[in-house]
Amino acid sequence: MPNRIEMTGATTRTCACVSVMLMLSAASVQAEPAEYRIDPEHVTVAFLVGHAGYANVLGQFLEVEGSYMFDEETGALSDIEVVVNTDSVFSNHNDRDDHLRSGDFLNSRRNPEMTFTADTGARTSQRTFEIAGQLELLGVARPLTLQATWNKSADYPFGRSAWVMGVSARGTVMRSEFGMSYALEGDLVGDEVEIIIEFEARRQ
Repeated sequence: MPNRIEMTGATTRTCACVSVMLMLSAASVQAEPAEYRIDPEHVTVAFLVGHAGYANVLGQFLEVEGSYMFDEETGALSDIEVVVNTDSVFSNHNDRDDHLRSGDFLNSRRNPEMTFTADTGARTSQRTFEIAGQLELLGVARPLTLQATWNKSADYPFGRSAWVMGVSARGTVMRSEFGMSYALEGDLVGDEVEIIIEFEARRQ
């Protein structure tokens, strides 16, 4: 009888160890970063720029794609890339949009893409991140830091099933740093451009 009890105790300890190992293994799997891809139907990349001191002009780009790696358990963020089609600029004014596509501004024919990349992002609180990367525009790369908020992650309630993450981000650039000098004199068109980013991204 003692031997039987001792064997039962050993078996219990073995089972407990196996259970702990399985739990640790499962936690390790859950903690691995996953790829997220921006949903092209739920993304806004917009800008605000001053117009002769009267008001700010609000515009956006209608064609955007991007991806990043994110670990929801640890908050590790990496491999960030957002690509914008410059020809897709829209400010609700045809003549102005044509001008924005011209050599005075985006020069879309020669520079069809504007790209933001960052190797990583620093978590500043439970739901906020500072992403120090670079923006490439007109063939020039300059630093751009985005302040991002992780709004929500959950099963998507619309359409096909997916795990979706929602993000809001803000930043500013000086367009003159990219060689875009048109109408700077007299501040007819502002130099500082506020960037507004809102998107949903699907976990792959």
